[in-house]
Amino acid sequence: MRLNSGYETKKARVEMLPLIDVVFLLLVFFIYAMVSMVVHHGLKIDLPTAGTATMERDDYISITIDADNHLFLNSEPAEVDGLAERVQQLRQGQPKPVFIEGDQKAALGLAIELLDSLKKAGIEEVSFSCKKETP
Repeated sequence: MRLNSGYETKKARVEMLPLIDVVFLLLVFFIYAMVSMVVHHGLKIDLPTAGTATMERDDYISITIDADNHLFLNSEPAEVDGLAERVQQLRQGQPKPVFIEGDQKAALGLAIELLDSLKKAGIEEVSFSCKKETP
């Protein structure tokens, strides 16, 4: 025999909306984490930006190729032969970056030869300086 106490017992119910919210938040978090971990490949360019801070000449080594294919190491005339050794002397065991600034009309072969001699000397921190094209 069943006694009726006047109270109706309700079945327990699992609310789905908060659970769906949590699942979507986790999904968004993991998507954002995966996108931020993607490695972006491109040209290695590290140009100084405008502002109050400027790069000291001692912080980097500059190699310039002019339109007549003349090389300059920190504004001093240089030749491809022996340039890598001079760069190593300037670095003095410190990992100073090397920036190559080339004129648009300079020969590509000279830049390749320069990169090859630097790589043979063990200098891997080489970047090209360029200007952003304005429309």
